Amino acid sequence: MRSYHPDLTPPWKKSAPVPEVPADRDLVVEEVATGFCGAVIRCEAGTVTLEDRFGKHRVFPLEPRGFLLEGKVVTLVRPSAAPARPTRTASGSVAVPGARARVARAGRIYVEGRHDAELVERVWGDDLRIEGVVVEYLEGVDDLPSIVAEFGPAPDARLGVLVDHLVPGSKESRIAAQATSPDVLVVGHPYIDVWEAVKPSSLGIPAWPRVPRGQDWKTGVCRALGWPENTGAAWQHILSRVTSYKDLEPELLGRVEELIDFVTAP
Repeated sequence: MRSYHPDLTPPWKKSAPVPEVPADRDLVVEEVATGFCGAVIRCEAGTVTLEDRFGKHRVFPLEPRGFLLEGKVVTLVRPSAAPARPTRTASGSVAVPGARARVARAGRIYVEGRHDAELVERVWGDDLRIEGVVVEYLEGVDDLPSIVAEFGPAPDARLGVLVDHLVPGSKESRIAAQATSPDVLVVGHPYIDVWEAVKPSSLGIPAWPRVPRGQDWKTGVCRALGWPENTGAAWQHILSRVTSYKDLEPELLGRVEELIDFVTAP
């Protein structure tokens, strides 16, 4: 007859159970031991592969209590064969299935051109609709001071502005410095054009080409890459290769997130 051995471990020494979460693709978690944070790109028998926002891959074992999901300890398990509903938006935020768009806020985000606006919509569109933030585009920043004055920023109507090629000593930096209202935030990325904010690896090219001064930059890029010199068609090709924040450079990601936080702050 089999003997019975009761569990005499005191209750306060027992580990509390944690939820099991399927390691679905694009789920963003943090590995407890190393602090590595990334999105699931592959889950095989006994292991999960994470990719951080810089494109670095790490493989971890599917150990109990091995990961953090939104700050809570979980056990990742291999997902079922059935496709799961996306748990993240293209920006990496938690998806809210069926959420209605919020009524537009008085605050706005302005970007320099149509391509900037389309790229922001591509990656942050779901977030912006939930937050009620409208993105509008300017044709350049030369008239930014008068545009800001016309907008009339206020604590309940903040204005965020994203500027291309915002580097020290540039024309753009001198213009941006004129926006001194505490309810205006002007930030920028270092790229000549927002095209460069798309990672070359996402386009299958080794790097963005250098275009000699005096040439139209976009036309020069098309020429150097052997693309037809149709910048509109080139942009549609570039945009089609952007599926999430992982296709964009950190210098743009951080600035857009900063603007969204600024215009939605209480």
